[in-house]
Amino acid sequence: MTQPLKVHLIAAARPNFMKVAPLYHVLRRAEWCAPLLVHTGQHYDHNMSGAFLAELGLPAPDYHLGVGSGSHAEQTAGVMVAYEKICLAERPDWTIVVGDVNSTLACSLVAAKLLIPIVHLEAGLRSNDRTMPEEINRIVTDRLADLLWTPSPDGDENLLNEGVPAEKIDRIGNIMIDSFELQRGQIEALAVAEGLGLEAGNYSVVTLHRPSNVDRRDTLGTIVDALLDLAGRLPVVFPIHPRTKARLAEFGLLEKLLGHPAVTLAEPQPYNAFMSLVMNARLIVTDSGGLQEETSYLGIPCLTLRENTERPVTVTEGTNRLVKANQLSAEVQAILAGKGKAGRRPDLWDGHAAERAAESLRRHAMARAAAAQP
Repeated sequence: MTQPLKVHLIAAARPNFMKVAPLYHVLRRAEWCAPLLVHTGQHYDHNMSGAFLAELGLPAPDYHLGVGSGSHAEQTAGVMVAYEKICLAERPDWTIVVGDVNSTLACSLVAAKLLIPIVHLEAGLRSNDRTMPEEINRIVTDRLADLLWTPSPDGDENLLNEGVPAEKIDRIGNIMIDSFELQRGQIEALAVAEGLGLEAGNYSVVTLHRPSNVDRRDTLGTIVDALLDLAGRLPVVFPIHPRTKARLAEFGLLEKLLGHPAVTLAEPQPYNAFMSLVMNARLIVTDSGGLQEETSYLGIPCLTLRENTERPVTVTEGTNRLVKANQLSAEVQAILAGKGKAGRRPDLWDGHAAERAAESLRRHAMARAAAAQP
């Protein structure tokens, strides 16, 4: 490679930037690479500001597509149209997409049709639930990708079972752990729990947002009752998602939480503040994907209110357990009695995934360049 590789790093929302940041920094230091940030704007987020990017050590995006909200079809089509224009005007050598949002699928489709090699960061994750739009995005992106970076052995196995050649798969580990370690100093300095009058190691954190949990009154009511039972044993901090808050109010459940002295309802937190709460918690109750990983890394018991998970390694090796709402109280009691699930950090969840990813890209790019020589 005589000229530095022009590499597009695609991000659509805050979680994508969290995962892109460690890789951007490693690639930026490499003489063989010229990384460029592409923000699709799929999710409007008032916290997506210069201050947030500066917190991650990132510059302003090189390209901002400004697609905004809409249906799945509208978002996917909008990103495709906007990203294609960029690729035709200033063609990248590689496109790196992250995770499972609509922008990931859209940019992969554009790159594949323009014969731009694609890397999928967080490849191979499967919930085996095709009612989840994210699952469709994962499957199609993995079929299009030329290089697939997996976080754990189950990702490798899923891809191999789907017919992906082994030489396309590189297990690099979990890059979200790199993000946490990148921010750890700032996170530890915040002491958010202390500011809320809570004792480190003696409270729980709750997050809920999935339609399967919050869109039906009977289901959400069962969860609220379980959370009130939890609050009777351990203080609860609940950064509340706007969708969840609206449903709680609609179903007449919000007042039940507001009226409990051991429940703190908070606004959605920036990453550093939220992780300050998480890393000092006794246990976590969630339906999120990323929290299953972070709690396994930190050794914190996690109860996930879902029927399935695209991150099964957090259950087989980590501290995560899948539970139903009517099981929550019994699981909490077991954890508080010292009988909770013990886990360990999965292999390669060590804060060095970005370095392995960069080396993988360098190696595959060189091989591709060599194969193109007459």
